[in-house]
Amino acid sequence: MNKKYRPKLIILGWISLGVLGIFLLMIGLSEFIYKFFINYRISLKIILSIVGITLIVFSIKRSFFETINGVKKNGLNGNISGNDISNMIYRDKILSKGPKVVVIGGGTGLSVLLRGLKEYTSNITAIVTVADDGGGSGILREDLGMLPPGDIRSCILALANTEPTMEKLLQYRFNEGLLKGQNFGNLFIAAMNEIYGSFEMAIKETSNVLAVTGKVLPMTLEDVTLYAVLENGHTVKGESEIPLKNKELSSKIKRIYMEPIVSYPLVEAVEAIGDADLIVLGPGSLYTSVVPNLLVNNMVDTIYKAKGSKVYITNVMTQPGETDGYTVLDHVNGILTHSREDLLDYVVINVEEIPKETLNKYASDGSEPVVLGEEDEDILNSKGIQVIKENLIDIKKEYIRHDSIELSRILIEIAKNRVSKDHV
Repeated sequence: MNKKYRPKLIILGWISLGVLGIFLLMIGLSEFIYKFFINYRISLKIILSIVGITLIVFSIKRSFFETINGVKKNGLNGNISGNDISNMIYRDKILSKGPKVVVIGGGTGLSVLLRGLKEYTSNITAIVTVADDGGGSGILREDLGMLPPGDIRSCILALANTEPTMEKLLQYRFNEGLLKGQNFGNLFIAAMNEIYGSFEMAIKETSNVLAVTGKVLPMTLEDVTLYAVLENGHTVKGESEIPLKNKELSSKIKRIYMEPIVSYPLVEAVEAIGDADLIVLGPGSLYTSVVPNLLVNNMVDTIYKAKGSKVYITNVMTQPGETDGYTVLDHVNGILTHSREDLLDYVVINVEEIPKETLNKYASDGSEPVVLGEEDEDILNSKGIQVIKENLIDIKKEYIRHDSIELSRILIEIAKNRVSKDHV
């Protein structure tokens, strides 16, 4: 059957059920039927009436629920045609059957990926770092004693189904006065944190308000501080200071650790990882966005024992002061050093050539493309890690980002292959 007719059949099915209910109710109330079965102790009249009423109520309830749920999730207002509603409901049903995907990280890279993933599945859980201590998030963290909301806000907006005006409002950054530099979305989450007295509840309620697809969870509820031990022996304190100090000292990062040493993931996050068909690390800053999530107690073991495939997405460009001169293998080793040698199943990398004019802009900041070294692929394969090479560049306003749709397509294919194998 042609797919374009299938959305209408969903609503038509519920209407048909309602019609059946009305038919049974009419039969149940029929005097003829009642007299025919008058000699039976259990009145068929009553039974058919109850069944008919039940089907009618159920049909109306389901039709209403499907319509409202479709409109809410797609964030539409104004004039909506019957076809719009049918397509929204059909799309919602298809996405709800998509693979269960857990993405772990933070920063711009993660939010970009989430915008693509929600086009393929609604079963998404984003586990986001809360080690940020710079910018507006850092100020709120210090002034209000709350966890930094910046990366979480970006992920919520990436998964939100809301109007463009609302997104612009929540992304708005004040330019003047006492609030200069603050993001309205961060202030919104801070207000929710005060109202509910819990950062976890603040995130959940904000997600509900914005009709978020899937879930966004902080990596931990502990107030953690990030430290970097450099190869020259220096130790740098603070997520925002690590790339700055490292660049100043011209020394590579040896390892990352967090204080307090004991921090635990949310139970909801652990359950999501255990149920996932696919677990994705990155994209994002290697040592300040991705690795911190692996330092939470039992997180590495939880990921390793999970049934889903484990994928790491390398950044397109190196990050000054953090991954200078890093190849694909260096990035992967950064993950494995802070977890275990057999954690990953795949690594996804970009092989698309970047325009010279764009590269020149990045080169002035000390950033260069992350390339696959001559022996990188052989070494990764020897570790049991499959290398997936694709064209994944999306350049907007001279900023290099991953092509979120193409990247998501690749990830969903990996997840579906895992699901197929599990059902063989």
